[in-house]
Amino acid sequence: MFTGIIQTTGVVRSLRRESGAVHLVLDAPGLTRPIPEGSSICVHGVCLTVARSDSIGPHFDVVGETIKRSTLGALSVGERVNLERSLRLGDPMDGHVVQGHVDGTGRVERIQTSSQGQALTIAVDDALMPFIIPKGAVAVDGVSLTVAEAGPDNFTVALIPTTLARTTLGALRVGDQVNLETDILVRTIVMTVRRWRDRRVSGPLSVEALRENGW
Repeated sequence: MFTGIIQTTGVVRSLRRESGAVHLVLDAPGLTRPIPEGSSICVHGVCLTVARSDSIGPHFDVVGETIKRSTLGALSVGERVNLERSLRLGDPMDGHVVQGHVDGTGRVERIQTSSQGQALTIAVDDALMPFIIPKGAVAVDGVSLTVAEAGPDNFTVALIPTTLARTTLGALRVGDQVNLETDILVRTIVMTVRRWRDRRVSGPLSVEALRENGW
């Protein structure tokens, strides 16, 4: 589990594509050591398992499903990525609950710059919009952000100067694709209500009724 508070950025050292998968190697001197084999690191919002590591950074094997659902397959050598180590017991929870299970991608639709930072508007597939609500949380390329506004097919987040300086979001341009993970709490509520509706269960929605129906 992660929080969406980016600890450092890394740089893609190499990408080797083979049999529908990608072997990804990062230069990440800012990651705390040691980096054990089998540990989890959130790379641009995607939870990846460390295959091995060397003195410069970690190596990952990225499977086809991850490539299909995220932007990792489109990375290029020299590109920066956001990095976060997984939480340990007692670590501060400064962002929100991020699983590193990307729901899909969005496209940067508009960037508005002011003295306070940037307002970033991202176009989203219809399937994800029910899980994106004003003042709710969303992870964009692994960064925990608060939704300022939500339209029918896009949402807007505010990026403060600290976020722009410490993550890759300040380098985004209109048309760029970003990884998106919606808030697990919102997803749970929406999916529960949908299943309740689809089962056409009679009676009021209550804790007892949920238990009776397998929740």
